[in-house]
Amino acid sequence: MGQALTRPEHERDAGAARAHYAASVSPEPGASADRRPVPGRGLVLVVEDEPAIADVLRLNLRAAGYGVEVVGDGASALEAARDLRPSAIVLDIGLPVLDGIEVCRRLRGRGDWTPVLFVTAREDEVDRIVGLELGADDYVTKPFSPRELVARLGGVLRRTRGETTTAEVLRAGELTLDLTSHEVRIAGREIALTATEFDLLSHLLRRPGVVFTREQLLSDVWGYAATAGARTVDVHVAQVRAKLGDASPIRTVRSVGYAAERAPRDRPAGAPTDTGDGALEGASDPGPRS
Repeated sequence: MGQALTRPEHERDAGAARAHYAASVSPEPGASADRRPVPGRGLVLVVEDEPAIADVLRLNLRAAGYGVEVVGDGASALEAARDLRPSAIVLDIGLPVLDGIEVCRRLRGRGDWTPVLFVTAREDEVDRIVGLELGADDYVTKPFSPRELVARLGGVLRRTRGETTTAEVLRAGELTLDLTSHEVRIAGREIALTATEFDLLSHLLRRPGVVFTREQLLSDVWGYAATAGARTVDVHVAQVRAKLGDASPIRTVRSVGYAAERAPRDRPAGAPTDTGDGALEGASDPGPRS
């Protein structure tokens, strides 16, 4: 690593700032900035008007396995947050016209509690306090280490998703998911799920009863923008249901999306249940409807 960049150097020398951030593009030895998003990492919306910094954030977040969407102004940020439903937002405070604090204020005002990590070059502590009071989850100050930002973002997502570093088992009736070993069992019998199927099922079971839209699941589980195709979610839900049979806790909410039940076997064993989209859960799953 080169010599640390001081705040005065960052503010008066754009070239030095670009060189500083470019020096930390890859957070891990051998990491590829073009790697595909890792299932379960989620989509991160980066709101940054300085192209050099936006590029470095994009590269580092992609190298860490996140899906990334970049916009350069506050109005675009509000639109992207509404349309893409990201898992987290990295938000520069010093945006032109509509600054980051106002963007955060408007997000919270419309009931959007997507985790926000502020990026700021401002010295004033008041800005950081106001941002945190508005509901921001954390902040980093320019000049920053891209690796530190990625680490802080990971911490924010672990906290907001309720993740822990200790062994944890999710249960729904006779179904158990071991989040440490990635083992899935029904009444002690192991069920083989793919990594994506496991991430989808565990994401739903972490918040039983909460209805997720297909767009939210694409963002949270796959790390894709909503435009990637919601049928991806339907296909994977059908696959999970087929493997779990009557033990599947996933229910369909008509015209909305999917939710998980804690005790799906409270219903009579083997009894088909209306999933809300015309399919019967507990019967053979016909797969996504055209």
